[in-house]
Amino acid sequence: MKRIVVLISGRGSNMEAMLKARLPVDIAAVISNEPAAGGLVTAQALGIATAVVPHRAFADRTAFDEALAAEIDRHQPDFIILAGFMRVLTENFVARYLGRMVNIHPSLLPSFPGLHTHRRALEAGVRIHGCTVHFVTPGLDSGPIIIQAAVPVLPNDTEDLLAARVLEQEHRIYPQAVRWLCEARVQLGAAGSVSIIRASATIGALVSPSPDDRIF
Repeated sequence: MKRIVVLISGRGSNMEAMLKARLPVDIAAVISNEPAAGGLVTAQALGIATAVVPHRAFADRTAFDEALAAEIDRHQPDFIILAGFMRVLTENFVARYLGRMVNIHPSLLPSFPGLHTHRRALEAGVRIHGCTVHFVTPGLDSGPIIIQAAVPVLPNDTEDLLAARVLEQEHRIYPQAVRWLCEARVQLGAAGSVSIIRASATIGALVSPSPDDRIF
């Protein structure tokens, strides 16, 4: 069974989705840069080890990343899962875990990297929006894509309504991506191409590659 460390900054809803999916993984620890992150309480209630590496206690990003890496390595994970972790990581940190660290982003990358994705999607007038699970690379939200899900942008959408619809899909595809990783069904090529060994399934949103039936 593969070991994962989950990094969060807030409520950890994607972490909860992974727990509900009953993935074949050992969650070795949940680590946050925010002492008040609600996801820490959830993890502790389930007997999962937690730790806080408060970024404000460090002089710069490099010092914080070094301390974070030390805490991660203490748990000897196979993969590092960013689940609402709101810190930009340094190039050296990313290189340390290259190919082993994944993130979920609330847009159909490469569109709308960075913050305020739902607001920007509405302002741009796009008709389809969604979310992306990708490998983490030094470029912000630019790593090789593992899986995406799309939802329609409706005429009366607000930022909150659109965000809620996208979040529902995040909770579907992130557990799937983690399952694929831990079952060695994600193949990352030298040039950054990603291929998936998977079973086909049909769900009520456009998802590519389509997830396995058993995850839902």
